[in-house]
Amino acid sequence: MKNKKFLKNIYIEIILLAMAAVLLYSSFNNFSFKKAVPVTKITYVTLMEDISTKNLTKLYLANTAGVISKASGTLKNGTLFTCDLPPNDTNLYAKAVANKIDTTVVPTSNASWVSMILSVFQLLLLVAVLYFLFKTFLNMGAKSGDAGGGGPFSFGKSKAKVFNNSKSAVKLKDVIGQEEAKEDVLELVEYLKNPNKFTDIGAKAPKGTLLVGPPGCGKTLMARAIAGEASVPFYSTSGSEFVEMFVGVGASRVRDMFNQAKKTAPCIIFIDEIDAVGRHRGAGTGGGNDEREQTLNQLLVEMDGFDSNKGILIIAATNRPDILDSALLRPGRFDRRITLSAPEMKDRQAILEYYATGKKLEPAINLAAIAKETPGFTGADLENLFNEGALLALRKGKPAVGQEEMEEAIDKILAGPQKKSRVLLEKEKQRVAYHEAGHAVIGKTLSSMSSIHRITIISRGEALGFTLQLPNEDRFLHTKEEYLNEIATLFGGRAAEEIIFNTITDGAASDLEKASALAREMVTKLGMGSTLKNMAFRAPMVDNYSPADLQGTPLISQATAEKIDAEVAEIMTSEYTKAKQTLEEHREGLEKLVKVLLEKETLQGEELETVLNQI
Repeated sequence: MKNKKFLKNIYIEIILLAMAAVLLYSSFNNFSFKKAVPVTKITYVTLMEDISTKNLTKLYLANTAGVISKASGTLKNGTLFTCDLPPNDTNLYAKAVANKIDTTVVPTSNASWVSMILSVFQLLLLVAVLYFLFKTFLNMGAKSGDAGGGGPFSFGKSKAKVFNNSKSAVKLKDVIGQEEAKEDVLELVEYLKNPNKFTDIGAKAPKGTLLVGPPGCGKTLMARAIAGEASVPFYSTSGSEFVEMFVGVGASRVRDMFNQAKKTAPCIIFIDEIDAVGRHRGAGTGGGNDEREQTLNQLLVEMDGFDSNKGILIIAATNRPDILDSALLRPGRFDRRITLSAPEMKDRQAILEYYATGKKLEPAINLAAIAKETPGFTGADLENLFNEGALLALRKGKPAVGQEEMEEAIDKILAGPQKKSRVLLEKEKQRVAYHEAGHAVIGKTLSSMSSIHRITIISRGEALGFTLQLPNEDRFLHTKEEYLNEIATLFGGRAAEEIIFNTITDGAASDLEKASALAREMVTKLGMGSTLKNMAFRAPMVDNYSPADLQGTPLISQATAEKIDAEVAEIMTSEYTKAKQTLEEHREGLEKLVKVLLEKETLQGEELETVLNQI
């Protein structure tokens, strides 16, 4: 239907353009582009004398409303002339006829009216052509799903895409690994299906629901599943689509979006990345935040301006709830917060099985093992993992994706692609082997809650090698000793280099950064210092995310900052010493591991387990 309407507009514009071209052509033809001939203006007395002497070859008399008011013509010498006649002159025409002068009376009233009508019609036609061109061609860029269309005539209209859910819509069963969140949203689905049920008992459904979680954990999918389960229209937009260069446009789009939603209620309005427009007001610098703040103010007003039982549910998503304005989160606006977290191991396996549907996989592939190797991966990460595995299988010319490709895809995502062109000197390769073996020996010796899964000295991304250590099970609490052992494991690479080569290199830069961050978090956030116990500290921060009244506030004194630095340094020093002592005690096992690693380059599975058991 939209294509037919577009073609109809095109046909109308072609016809109008053709008509305009014809009219313009005819108008231009009325002009003479020849060289201009001078015209002499003579007096009435001179004209009468020329008539008496028959010095004229042609005489034109302009008749306006029955009165001859002007004369023009040609003298015998070819000169063109004009002459203004006195009022109520009756002698000129009679005298010209008596002297047998070629005289023509030209009525001017009809000609002027025709010319005026033609000019007005041409102007209106050109305006119509420009209107249709401006409207149609600038609307060609509008997406088919946009509620407000595009172009200058809809500049203040909402850009929300509208999805009318059908049988093929996303359902809650398609959201895997978020069982607690799905239980919370079932109430929202019931509200959309039967709002009177809430009214009868005197309850009010929440106006707004905030979905919180890391990127890729399924916030948008959950919102669409709610709409699909309830079979209601789904208005999808993002916070950045409200913010424009011109002040007031965002507020206008908010008003238009709510007006459209009221016409199609019950429905869902979904605002993705709401932190783009809902940050703390007054946190910005200068006047650049005026448009964003006006948009936020309008959103707050609109959420207060409709009854929650009218069938409109607002769902917003963000991974930064800490920077949202407090007015946005108060009861009566976003009343409910639903947290979506990264899936656990059993949920990761279920997600992998879901994405494995329709893909060519080798029978021996072990999705449970892949789920164990991907802690912290979100649903989007796991979907991308399958795609990377399929691409690797294609490069190798294999008809199906196997375990090898999936594990290589994991390494590629974690550490980057293999650097096959990077050839290490034999001495550098040996240093890398001792570095990675140092991590593995410390991890095997000190950590009982995780295991070494893979060691490689093949370059990937910026890393010359890496050791993959995975938890044996999903953990939600960690002890102080476990944090300290993790820091010692990070020091294993540099400690091995110093023990074997009596010097250090810059290969441990990333390890030092992670160890320092973890040690500082133990002291400032977790209260695990030796003297600064059971206290949390936050350094002063100035940014555009913090409320204006907190920016630059000194949350710790200079003396406390010095104590924190001393605590961090103490942890780092003691754990580095522990790493060196552990490697000295298991040096024989370290040498065995390095020997096999230099030969195989990559160790994993039973082969790795056999070597580690000898430590």
